[in-house]
Amino acid sequence: MLRDFYIFNNGRLKRKDNTIYFIDCLENKRALPIQQINSIHLFGEIDLNSKLINYLSQYGIMLNFYNYYGHYSGTYYPRKKNVSGFTLVNQAAHYNDYEKRLCIAKSFVDSAVHHILKNMRRHKEGIEDLIERIQIERNNIEKAQRIDELMGIEGRIRKSYYKSFSKILKSDFNIQKREKRPPTDPVNAMISFGNSLMYMTVLSEIYKTQLDPTISFLHEPSVKRFSLSLDISEIFKPLVVDTVIFYLVNNRIITFDDFNIDEGICYLNEKGRKKFISEYERKLDTTIKHRKLKRKVSYRTFIKLECYKLIKHFIGDEEYKPLKAWW
Repeated sequence: MLRDFYIFNNGRLKRKDNTIYFIDCLENKRALPIQQINSIHLFGEIDLNSKLINYLSQYGIMLNFYNYYGHYSGTYYPRKKNVSGFTLVNQAAHYNDYEKRLCIAKSFVDSAVHHILKNMRRHKEGIEDLIERIQIERNNIEKAQRIDELMGIEGRIRKSYYKSFSKILKSDFNIQKREKRPPTDPVNAMISFGNSLMYMTVLSEIYKTQLDPTISFLHEPSVKRFSLSLDISEIFKPLVVDTVIFYLVNNRIITFDDFNIDEGICYLNEKGRKKFISEYERKLDTTIKHRKLKRKVSYRTFIKLECYKLIKHFIGDEEYKPLKAWW
């Protein structure tokens, strides 16, 4: 099974035969078998060369880079092999047709809200008024006539949702409001870190399909970002990232010692990142019996299936219906 590899220490990456080795500054060596690699995430200062990059490109392996605070910096994205002009033209056509674009954008938001409410109902004590407020806002999704109006609805829903975190989370973890640039408290730091991981997970799955990651529907296509990854991430952030946060905090796996504050910026330290990533990967590998496929599939596979459902929608095979967790 393919898996993501995370490297935290400074060092260098080298290729020998069919194996990638990470060698840290103390000359400790760790093997990364090429056949088992999905993506590599680099948190430390890593030396590598073009020979290694060319080798990774043969296997379609992405290198994801993170800065000192653990925030996503960028990706080495190998030449895409699974391409289809037919799919690309139809994906772009659905963006250019505003009614079609709006319909897909509404699907992303409604799926996200479904999972938000699912999380809140599991911890509903003391947040019944916030649940009701979100349910009212959800009724406005279908009525929205413009993307910016839809984004406004989504923003108000998330504002109410994040207010519930102070009731859901234990151990004195709370959040006053969502702060992205930069996060100033541990909960915001975890949300930002988890969302970055989800963005990269979705991008990795998009890369394996014929979708173009720059043509999006809810988020405006822009330079310097793969905005379709942002769209699809909306579905899975409450389903994966937020449940990971709830689990880590409420089971006292992650504590305030797992965070650092530097010039007003709060971020997970190396120990905290390792805890978060371990639970995040465990969640992605968790399997659920798929009602239609009649077999168990992982959360990671659900992301891939979402990509294929979009392709079928673009080429006219099957209307897109976003994932709404039934479990």
